[in-house]
Amino acid sequence: MGAIDDAFHGLRHIIASGELAPGQRFPPEAQLCERLQVSRGSLREAVRMLGALGVIESRHGSGTYVSALEPANIIGALSLTVDLMPFEGLLDLYEVRRVLESHATSQAASRMTDAAARELDDILTRLESVEGEAASDLDAEFHEAITRLAENDALAELLRVFRSRSRSYQLFDLPAGPEIKAQSDRSHREILDALIARDPAAAATAAASHVVQTENWLREHRPAPHPRMLHSA
Repeated sequence: MGAIDDAFHGLRHIIASGELAPGQRFPPEAQLCERLQVSRGSLREAVRMLGALGVIESRHGSGTYVSALEPANIIGALSLTVDLMPFEGLLDLYEVRRVLESHATSQAASRMTDAAARELDDILTRLESVEGEAASDLDAEFHEAITRLAENDALAELLRVFRSRSRSYQLFDLPAGPEIKAQSDRSHREILDALIARDPAAAATAAASHVVQTENWLREHRPAPHPRMLHSA
């Protein structure tokens, strides 16, 4: 293991052990270098790496601090690596996404309100009348609105990372797109019906079926990544 790795894992241990709490300032560079037995260059590179992961923040003129370590921010950094996964890796993620979407939708059903039902119905009404990227945007908006109802920021951010990668592959733009979208619209309505009924079990089943359906379409059609979506993910 190289010096940068030593510094990286050493800093991780200091934070994970609770020795440095969220918001707390790091000791001086010289002290850390001596403790970790690394050079200043290696330490600074490790700090940069942890900063990219949302674990550390540098404040100009003040020093280096442990971030708030909010789950949503830490999980959001996963997009740095998830976005690099090849198509086959994305398909593997769908098994995980199916479980998470199912759970989130079940939780949403137990917290459903009339106002939320109107919001979701409005999204679907607009989604059903558009195509292409506009449809993809509203599709994501629908699922994110459901996840917010689950009231779990970590879960919401993890699903946002997965969906962001999925949106690189635009099924609605395929020759079979109109048929795929019509089926997708119907499955969205099934999810909403279960939510309105405040039925967690039915909502979980409808969400899981929707994710499986999308995964099957991806496996069958294997679309090329959309350059704009890939860039913005």
